Amino acid sequence: SRAEHGFGWLDDDGNLDPSRPVFLWVTGRMTHCFALGALMGVAGCLELTRHGVAALAGGALRDAEHPGWFSAVELDGTPVPGPKVSYDHSFVVLAASSALAAGIGEAADLLADAFAVVEGHWWDPTFQMVTDQADRDFSATDPYRGANANMHMVEAFLAAAAATGDDAWLDRALAITTRMGALLQEFHGRLPEHFDAQWNPLPDFNRETPADAFRPYGSTVGHWLEWSRLMLHIRAELAERGREVPRFLDVLPPQMYRQSLAEGWAPDGHEGFVYTVDFDGTPVVRQRMHWVLTEAIGAAASLHALTGEEQYAADIARFRDYAARHLIERPGAWHPELGPDNTPAAGTWAGKPDIYHALQSEIVDQLPSAPPFAWALRTTHST
Repeated sequence: SRAEHGFGWLDDDGNLDPSRPVFLWVTGRMTHCFALGALMGVAGCLELTRHGVAALAGGALRDAEHPGWFSAVELDGTPVPGPKVSYDHSFVVLAASSALAAGIGEAADLLADAFAVVEGHWWDPTFQMVTDQADRDFSATDPYRGANANMHMVEAFLAAAAATGDDAWLDRALAITTRMGALLQEFHGRLPEHFDAQWNPLPDFNRETPADAFRPYGSTVGHWLEWSRLMLHIRAELAERGREVPRFLDVLPPQMYRQSLAEGWAPDGHEGFVYTVDFDGTPVVRQRMHWVLTEAIGAAASLHALTGEEQYAADIARFRDYAARHLIERPGAWHPELGPDNTPAAGTWAGKPDIYHALQSEIVDQLPSAPPFAWALRTTHST
């Protein structure tokens, strides 16, 4: 997926798709993934990580005139018009943190630059959350607020805390997660994804376009699983520091996991997790996204690490069997989306954008819940 200005989008055959630009979120994710590969000793991954860091630090994706990064550039480096997006920026923080774990010293400056943009332009100290989109020069901020961007910032902040030893990033991750935990309880486990500028839920948002890739209508089952895992990561980080663990970090992860199975797994009689449900638990988009299955593995692995309960290990085996039968096309290549009948589909996703979710699902049960992936690999592979 290496391209001149970062990492590109692969087509169904695994070749670079010349019709698509180089996306910031894909480049950040793939830089993180190659850093994980480097830490596992996979040949060639260290050089690819360096390429990603260089592209993010001073390449075409970096806005030389205003703070932050473009969301996408054409293959020739021309910026694609559009807003700046906090979701995309979260993967710059993650990439830099993981590259540091892999021993790439120049990632330190990239991480510092990313911190400055997050703190100066995305972090809202009033609500202790991140905003979602802004004009190129950050002169105006979109009033929309999203759970998805904040979820990925939690992941990025956990990586940043590991990279710097600065607990302020852990505190920010906990602040975001505390608000999300309260909303989960208020909405009976079906987390709303969309909000106004005052963080009031917008439950009817995108009702007309329910299968949107980043802002779907309803509640996203895969995010219940992802939040379950992230909450357990935060719990482990707090416990490791001897800090008080809020009760919701014990209560909500197994609840969300069980609810995802009860409402999201095979509600129509076919294996697999549906993409979204409405706020009474009825499936809305019945497509099976590969990333949801991988996050189920992550949540089950984190719960198994905490509790030792064998049911979680059995679930991991069941999910991996499903992946082998339906999602994994060949070694290293997953179908990103299946129809309700578990045949390949391309309604929301086409091609093979990145390996982030799939790669993490392959190693999550071999690592502790703290520190995060790259820093856990650095520890386990250096002893």
